[in-house]
Amino acid sequence: MIWIAPTEKDAATDTLEKRLWAAADQLRANSGLTSAQYSQPVLGLIFLRFAEARFAAQRAKLEKTTAAASSSSRRGSRLDEPAAYHAARVLYLTPNARFERLLALPEGGEVGGALNGAMLDVERQNPQLAGVLPKTYQLFDSKLLKELLRMVSEIPAGLDYDAFGLIYEYFLGEFARTEGQKGGEFYTPRCIVRLLVEVLEPFHGLILDPACGSGGMFVQSARFVAEHRKNPAAELAIHGQEKVSDTAKLCRMNLAVHGLEGEIREANTYYEDLHESTGRFDFLLANPPFNVNAVDKERLKDLVGPGRRFPFGLPRTDNANYVWIQLFHSALGERGRAGFVMANSASDARSSESELCWRLIDQSENLRRTRDLLLPRLMSGEIAV
Repeated sequence: MIWIAPTEKDAATDTLEKRLWAAADQLRANSGLTSAQYSQPVLGLIFLRFAEARFAAQRAKLEKTTAAASSSSRRGSRLDEPAAYHAARVLYLTPNARFERLLALPEGGEVGGALNGAMLDVERQNPQLAGVLPKTYQLFDSKLLKELLRMVSEIPAGLDYDAFGLIYEYFLGEFARTEGQKGGEFYTPRCIVRLLVEVLEPFHGLILDPACGSGGMFVQSARFVAEHRKNPAAELAIHGQEKVSDTAKLCRMNLAVHGLEGEIREANTYYEDLHESTGRFDFLLANPPFNVNAVDKERLKDLVGPGRRFPFGLPRTDNANYVWIQLFHSALGERGRAGFVMANSASDARSSESELCWRLIDQSENLRRTRDLLLPRLMSGEIAV
């Protein structure tokens, strides 16, 4: 696929984002729905608007190439062949999933059912999205859904595809903000992610986020590659793991909006390594949950030792910070680099955590190299967030 997000947004996109969010937030306030109930269906509509813009552009190209066909039936069959769209890395939309039909639905009708059906149609015609799109529109009354459809339809169909990605990211961030601390489970502020990416410089290779949330680490890494005049979809092999099913779906949608594909698996990273990551990855970026307790260390004891997921042992304290840090360390290849967010308490740990910290620093060429790269750039002011 081809990367379709820009390095910077323009003023018009910024204004559109804020206006759309203000309208969406006002509708939510009058709906009786929680932010968690409301967020995925709204993001799903933004995604559908994006998909339709790309679909319409590809359909226009097909109409031009088949205009000379002698048979109108032949021309029609070409325009409605999913393969003609998939070949161009474009999602195929049935008539039931297009905004023109959805906007024409009567307010008194089953708008929620029609939207659920539209999302199912998109998944059936585009198997890479199977099980990903929201189908909870029955929670909304028809009047609210019509207002949301009208709001999202204000995103111009002719808007550059890159702007769709920025609008989607903006809504992700705003929904995370409204959910407070819980929002951190699926969204890391863009400035933090950018700092990590600028330090790691993921130009090319395999990239992993074992607590991937909604995929912001991947999107920012792709943006970094695009800024250096490369196609990130060709340069980066994306791998993610996420415990929460709905959050993994957000990640897949986020990747699709940005023209990216990746191997996103649903699993509890403490106990499962579905990417067989040990010693494999060139880059790792992550913002894992902090200070988690009650991790079942009995399930991890067979993964301790050189060449395994926990090469330096398990902490005796009931805290998973150094479980995560060792997972990150063990996933790196010989010259791999990791950047991650961690609780302040991990840096001044005591007892067994302190022992693990010193063993990591003492025995890890990767950590020493990252330290040596980072400190001069921070001191010189080269790295700006």
